[in-house]
Amino acid sequence: MADAVPVAYQGNTSAAIADWLNKGDNAWQLICATLVGIQSIPGLVILYGSIVKKKWAVNSAFMALYAFAAVWICWVTWAYNMSFGDKLLPFWGKAKPALGQKFLIKRAVLPETGHYYNNGTIETAMAEPFYPMASIVYFHCVFAAISVILLGGSLLARMNILAWMAFVPLWLTFSYTVGAFSLWGGGFLFQWGVMDYAGGYVIHVSAGFAGLTAAYWVGPRSVKDRERFPPNNVLLTLTGAGLLWMGWTGFNGGDPYSANVVASMAVLNTHICTAMSILVWTCLDVIFFGKPSVIGAVQGMITGLVCITPAAGLVQGWAAIAMGVLAGSIPWFTMMIVHKRSKLLQNIDDTLGVFHTHAVAGFVGGLSTGLFAEPTLCSLFLPVTNSRGGFYGNPGGVQFLKQIVGALFIAGWNVLVTTIICLSIKVVIPLRMPEEQLIIGDDAVHGEEAYALWGDGEKYDSSKHGGWYSDDTQHRQASSGVTLNV
Repeated sequence: MADAVPVAYQGNTSAAIADWLNKGDNAWQLICATLVGIQSIPGLVILYGSIVKKKWAVNSAFMALYAFAAVWICWVTWAYNMSFGDKLLPFWGKAKPALGQKFLIKRAVLPETGHYYNNGTIETAMAEPFYPMASIVYFHCVFAAISVILLGGSLLARMNILAWMAFVPLWLTFSYTVGAFSLWGGGFLFQWGVMDYAGGYVIHVSAGFAGLTAAYWVGPRSVKDRERFPPNNVLLTLTGAGLLWMGWTGFNGGDPYSANVVASMAVLNTHICTAMSILVWTCLDVIFFGKPSVIGAVQGMITGLVCITPAAGLVQGWAAIAMGVLAGSIPWFTMMIVHKRSKLLQNIDDTLGVFHTHAVAGFVGGLSTGLFAEPTLCSLFLPVTNSRGGFYGNPGGVQFLKQIVGALFIAGWNVLVTTIICLSIKVVIPLRMPEEQLIIGDDAVHGEEAYALWGDGEKYDSSKHGGWYSDDTQHRQASSGVTLNV
């Protein structure tokens, strides 16, 4: 019988191909991880660098680039095992490196993900994908990285870059790892049966509440920037958004840890919900403002992606459409109506509206999961047997309450820990840029500008280039260093 199987699929054809290795699953997991990585680099680098005012393009893009690099080193040094390793506390794993080849080339295992009945007998065995630990360390690293980068969208155009460099590893260590272990790594919310298929809570509710909290402590942008903050390149914004949308195929497609039917359902639902959300958001813009907004459509795209994330492999296609309607309308309402009427939200300068596009959309998605999760699909993925949403009878009603509790825990933890981190950094490093940097932007912070408008490598000089151009960025005159209002 072995001779009837192609050599490439027989296993043990070399020392690098173990009997337990499924080449298809391994290839899919590596592809999904790379798609998620592309969402950040270059996706969010392009999106952040283009959606902000020209004078902040370099700084915004660099914040994303730095965070991606910093998370990588922290992840393999200690944070992976805090998120998916052996249990230290009900919400935290034990910190240790994921660097040695004995650890990385063995079969992947998430040791705390076994689920037990109340009498102690096994209900669902721990997750053991058919590929090496290196693949799953890579996959979850890019999830951790995009979480911090999304959070950073609340802080663009004023956070001290040195404070950001300190913030990234601290938030990853004390906030992200707690959510990841609690919901995915076998922690108390996982064992209780809270559903978060691919990170609606772990990533998006975390990033939204942490971003809003950090924005409060950092303080607002300059008055001029808050009054007028046009994107410097809408077409590049769409490019970054496109990478984000298509990259979500890996975001939701890789979470079953296998190239199976759940992955197929998740990918399809992802695009259904996102498309519906864009259409609803755009229609609301036309109805209330008289014209469709490209930036609004991008926001609607993001809310659709976020909303379906906790449910992608657990709901039917009609539910994905319904969630798209919710994703395109509820965050639109909170951003366009509630935000403008709330003194609290008005006083907090959330640059890209991350609270609305991620925290609100993630919360809506998580609660919708508690309603729409289909029993058969749940049985293919979840460790708790007989799981289902509220629309499918008991115990679905209890599931909806579990979803609320899970969201509140993640939100509360992030508000608390982000506050402590910001106040700790503030003792050593100012959180907000000095006024000179706020006025000038990239040139003052990095000594670089996004566009060489005056010549190759040449800085603006009013005596040679005149006093007016299309952005209202203030530049230093070469002769005196005094800023010029344009």
